[in-house]
Amino acid sequence: MPKHLSMVEKGLRAIGQEAKADQFVEGMNRAAERAVPEAAAVFGDAISKMSIEDAKGLLNGGDQAATEYLKRSSGDSLKTRMRPIVDSAIGEVGVTKKYQAMVDKAGFASKFVDTEKLDLGNYVTDKTMDGVFLMVGAQERLIRENPAARTTELLKKVFTE
Repeated sequence: MPKHLSMVEKGLRAIGQEAKADQFVEGMNRAAERAVPEAAAVFGDAISKMSIEDAKGLLNGGDQAATEYLKRSSGDSLKTRMRPIVDSAIGEVGVTKKYQAMVDKAGFASKFVDTEKLDLGNYVTDKTMDGVFLMVGAQERLIRENPAARTTELLKKVFTE
């Protein structure tokens, strides 16, 4: 839930209207899910452009070296590719309608929300990217810490030499 809507969410939950808040959050999640597959192509491009120095930095870096490399090298491109998908999905899954229904149900509490500030597309895209990088980082840590997680011959070779 966007921070500036937390008062509306709490108010709805207090008056037994949690379904409206849940529907809004679910709609944002569905829009985000549609954009996630873009990450594979963008990350593939970043990896194919990696220099020898970049690769050495990943091998010798900390638990999040690869994740940080992907953020630096592909973050802008990822956002550019995800945003139109998120915007389209927001319309298809009815996030804007759910948002309006949630704010309308909030009654007087909605008067304290600056609805002009909320760019749903930007919010959902940013949260989607946060989630993608969180998952990449978790997988990277697992591969670095647990030899059993090194499931390909390349990973086994890289982390044993």
